[in-house]
Amino acid sequence: MTMPFYVSPEQFLQDKAEYAKKGISRGRSIAVLEVVEGILLVADNPSHALHKISEIYDRVAFAGVGKYSEFENLRKSGIRYADLKGFLYSREDVTGRSLANAYSELLGNSFSQEMKPMEVEIILADLGSGERSNEIYRISFDGSIFDESLVSVVGGRSEQLKAFLRERVRPGVTMSEGLGLVRAGFLAQNENGHSVENMEAALLERAGNGRCFRRLSSAEIAGFLSEGEGGGLAHGTSDLRS
Repeated sequence: MTMPFYVSPEQFLQDKAEYAKKGISRGRSIAVLEVVEGILLVADNPSHALHKISEIYDRVAFAGVGKYSEFENLRKSGIRYADLKGFLYSREDVTGRSLANAYSELLGNSFSQEMKPMEVEIILADLGSGERSNEIYRISFDGSIFDESLVSVVGGRSEQLKAFLRERVRPGVTMSEGLGLVRAGFLAQNENGHSVENMEAALLERAGNGRCFRRLSSAEIAGFLSEGEGGGLAHGTSDLRS
């Protein structure tokens, strides 16, 4: 008689967590920094067609790493959630915190109820206004929320990049300096060097009115990097891993 195969709930969840972490670790890094001009989001992304950084709402941006099709679906879900809440209530009610809670519930339910967990990790950045400070939330594959400030990093070798940036990023860093520091961190991760063409960047611009998200072109990124150096700065498929 064949005995039924049994796996304890603890082991099953551990195996799912390891599976998700392995998928995320193959994704290229994303860094989010608070800068003088607002909130800077920078991704190591060789694709010019598939974005890892996007606008969610007026003052809220999204960054995702891992399995592209999964974090792209999460991005679309966040936009629908924000649009509906802004329409039913007011645009001021759409905040990074409310979106982070919604994403946490979605990812947590997926992790606990589905056979295969989502291989994603995301960051939500909410640009403060008036007396309300910036908010940066990192949401893990199991729905865990981490409230972070100044620097947040996700993706492959994220701990190495986060340590590199936390040693160097201080309040008052400009966008040019921030881009230079993230580029230096990407270079430290890649033995074969790193091209500016592989950098995707956007800014939640404090000076903006209404919608504050501004995507930076490769030419703009190169220009800001040159400006930072001149100022004496130290230091597409459904299974695509981005």
